[in-house]
Amino acid sequence: GEMVTGRAEGLKFAARALDPKTAPAKRIARGAIVRVQRDEKNNWQIAQLPEIEAAFVSLDPEDGAVRALVGGFDFGRNKFNHVTQAWRQPGSSFKPFIYSASLEKGYTPATVVPDEPVVVEADVTGSQRWEPKNYDGKFEGPMRLRTALAKSKNMVSVRIVQDITPKYVQDYVTRFGFDADKQPPYLTLALGAGSVTPLQMARAYAVFANGGYLVQPYFIQRIVDDRGDALGTANPPRAGDDALRVIDARNAFIMDSMMKDVTRYGTAAQAAKLGRRDLAGKTGTTNDFVDGWFCGYQPSLVGVAWLGFDQPRTLGRNQTGGRVALPIWIEYMGRVLRGVPEAERAVPAGVVSAKIDADPAAPAAVRSGSEFFYREFLPPEPAPTAPPPPTPASPAPVTPPPKLPTPP
Repeated sequence: GEMVTGRAEGLKFAARALDPKTAPAKRIARGAIVRVQRDEKNNWQIAQLPEIEAAFVSLDPEDGAVRALVGGFDFGRNKFNHVTQAWRQPGSSFKPFIYSASLEKGYTPATVVPDEPVVVEADVTGSQRWEPKNYDGKFEGPMRLRTALAKSKNMVSVRIVQDITPKYVQDYVTRFGFDADKQPPYLTLALGAGSVTPLQMARAYAVFANGGYLVQPYFIQRIVDDRGDALGTANPPRAGDDALRVIDARNAFIMDSMMKDVTRYGTAAQAAKLGRRDLAGKTGTTNDFVDGWFCGYQPSLVGVAWLGFDQPRTLGRNQTGGRVALPIWIEYMGRVLRGVPEAERAVPAGVVSAKIDADPAAPAAVRSGSEFFYREFLPPEPAPTAPPPPTPASPAPVTPPPKLPTPP
């Protein structure tokens, strides 16, 4: 063999194992066999085989062509293709489909929904009493839908599903290619408790990326004989073909606009380091940090990253999709989108922009005084209220921002 020289930072990960005080079973001593790999700077570092599994898939949202597919850590160790075969809970990465359903029921990104505790009794859940929590355990009170999606507020999703009904959601999500029987019609759908594969998620997010069309993923472009003559060529239907339209162009546009905020100031704000304004997506974390997801896209490419153990167990405290899956997506997108010009999305007919009061629950830097609406769901202009004259003894009252009508 050859001599490999490692630098101090290449050993950082194994520092505890090199300490003579470490228990013998966990110690690296002279004669021990270790795995090493070169890093990006060509330096050697000690590596280990992970117990955890991961998957990544990217596809072209225009026609479903699969551009990259990594089914797991090492085919030699595990032949299971997690992209196509792993049925996992999508967690919060399922919320965009719930928000999309709510837009068809009269909700708008400006609708105010309370981020407050919800208790669901056993007769409603079909099993036991359910008290869902937000990831950080905090409740922030009333906020607009746009802010709630960016911050991934569980209570808001639960309230939406409660209002539009789990049955409606179960039926609606089949438009994106999900199986109704894998999405049982309970309130837990709000938190992505059904089952999906990473490939299904990529196909479903492509509907938002391409303006409302469900494409069919495919792997083989063409098959040729020994003389190079084509024996078969894929001729997939493309986005734009009316037969493939599954959601209104306005719905896709407004969802895209909300998911861009996820990557600007929400749970995927790290994506801002790619320096692009045409990225949208959603992080996903399931109960007890068992699955970590990031599903996102630039209009020409959808990418889905997933991490988890094959026998589902926790990835560890605070190991959210934004922390474990998003970096994989950022690294891939950063490379493949180099030189791809920033995409501008045209506002579809029937979408109007109107002035609204900014959401105090949103960070000050991104508070917007205008919002997109379906023309028919435009909120009525609030009547100006004159504050009563202040009496010298008490401070002037503060006029609350006008409440938008909650949908029927």
